[in-house]
Amino acid sequence: MIDMQKNNSKLFVLIFLGVLSAFGPFIMDMYLPTLPAMTESFHTSPTMVQLGLTACLTGLAVGQLVFGIISDRYGRRCPLLVAMMLFLLSTAGCLLVGDISHFVALRFVQGFAGAGGVVLSRSVATDLYQGHELASMLAMIGAVNGIATVLAPVGGGLLSVNAGWKGIFCFLLALGVLLLAGCLRFRESLPTERRLREGWRQVPRHFGIVLHNRRFVLYILQYGLALGVLFVNISSAPFIMQEHYGLTAMQFSLCFGINAVAMVLASVFSAKFSTAEQALRFGNKGMLAFAYLLFACLAFGSSFLVYEVLAFGMLAMVGLSFTASNTLAMDCERRYAGVASALLGAMGYVFAGIVPMLVGLGDNMLLTAGILFVGGSCCAYACMQWGASGLHPVRQLLKHFD
Repeated sequence: MIDMQKNNSKLFVLIFLGVLSAFGPFIMDMYLPTLPAMTESFHTSPTMVQLGLTACLTGLAVGQLVFGIISDRYGRRCPLLVAMMLFLLSTAGCLLVGDISHFVALRFVQGFAGAGGVVLSRSVATDLYQGHELASMLAMIGAVNGIATVLAPVGGGLLSVNAGWKGIFCFLLALGVLLLAGCLRFRESLPTERRLREGWRQVPRHFGIVLHNRRFVLYILQYGLALGVLFVNISSAPFIMQEHYGLTAMQFSLCFGINAVAMVLASVFSAKFSTAEQALRFGNKGMLAFAYLLFACLAFGSSFLVYEVLAFGMLAMVGLSFTASNTLAMDCERRYAGVASALLGAMGYVFAGIVPMLVGLGDNMLLTAGILFVGGSCCAYACMQWGASGLHPVRQLLKHFD
């Protein structure tokens, strides 16, 4: 454990970084139940209101790159303070504006600022911990993030009933104030002597150095592909459960929440493995096995109970591999932890943006989802094997026949 930890208690770090990492689900998902009401409030079209979600997602992606770079040069605390103050201003603006175009612009700024918390939560954990302690901390942070993913849409729905869409943004404003107080309490985790001293012209070189680390690239590719498998489920589950199996919206929400709990439990369980490599291998093998079983289930029309059990198991394996790949990626790029965290987060959003479009291709969504489950799991497994062994997957396969 790094000496800087003495200024930040482990409990405080866990809670603070956990809530910071949960910014993404809270900012993106909480206001989804209020989209129709916002359409009436702004006297605009549903497309314009949904554009606010796109703007927020874009801001989250861009912001991770910017704050990751800045934090390697100026430390973690100052960028965190800037991000939180920018988040408070943009959230207050969302509450006050009456024009939808201004609202969309502020949603971009809100996502951009929230990205500072997301990307720096991983960087701070890497500054303070290493080895098994880093894996344990990232596992707990992942569990908090998973809980936020479950609670955000549910909490947004409850708030919208009692306080409308503005009540949700008031909650986000209060959350921002709480995190700003946490930033003031937080002690810098990156000492001056470990910060990068090169000028801004060297930033592309930093990215080049990180991207030339083959193990790091393979681990973030594995993470992105596993996230793609998750988004195949997110994109297809509403149609599969409600249209194919005939569940009501409430039954679907309950099953969706149960499946999200699988990821939370798996994130916590990942710390029980002796090494992150073991956890990643177990998670990838499990994800691949469940993907093949889900494909068979969807192709041959199995019962809903079979589908639900397999989906639960696959998401548990996805959650297990998330924590392990995050740990391994960040652990092998400590010097450029901010840049590494930025690239890790950006890779996730790339796959999250591409996959929903692929799910809609073809006439049979069940088969398309099954194929994507298998394809994404196979590619993630190949990246894991290549990163762990140092051998190209084809050479590794040929080695078994020698």
